[in-house]
Amino acid sequence: MPLEQQLTDLLKQAMRDKDQPTLDTVRMLKTKIMERRTAKGFAGVIDDALVLDVIAAYRKQAQKAVEEFASLGERAREQADQLRFEIAFCERFLPRGMDEAALRILVRERIAALGIKDPKQVGRVVGDIMKSHKGQVDAGDVKRIAEKELAGGVA
Repeated sequence: MPLEQQLTDLLKQAMRDKDQPTLDTVRMLKTKIMERRTAKGFAGVIDDALVLDVIAAYRKQAQKAVEEFASLGERAREQADQLRFEIAFCERFLPRGMDEAALRILVRERIAALGIKDPKQVGRVVGDIMKSHKGQVDAGDVKRIAEKELAGGVA
């Protein structure tokens, strides 16, 4: 079953169950998908890859927002909890990423293959890995590990 249909089914079930957090999250994701569908210049079809891209982008946005709400302390705890729920909900659909050890090995391999020695060329490593492993790794994690590797430290 296509992911967009799964989201529609989850929306209907959440309405029946009066599950407000799930309902809010699915509605937000469906809105983001609709924004993509109606974006200027979009002539493609909404497929699972596009839906996964939308979900991943929303999860990343929510992760940034959680950090901001967490820094506000008790006043924003409820919003932070809602965002944590949304992140967990999104992760159900996304492919599992690499663990830290596997990512470190990949970064070392790509640094060696590209022949990079200068820490200022971290961007080349990140770009190379993101091209081949989009959706599997986080660019921030790749950058952090690559910087440590190129600086001669242990990641």
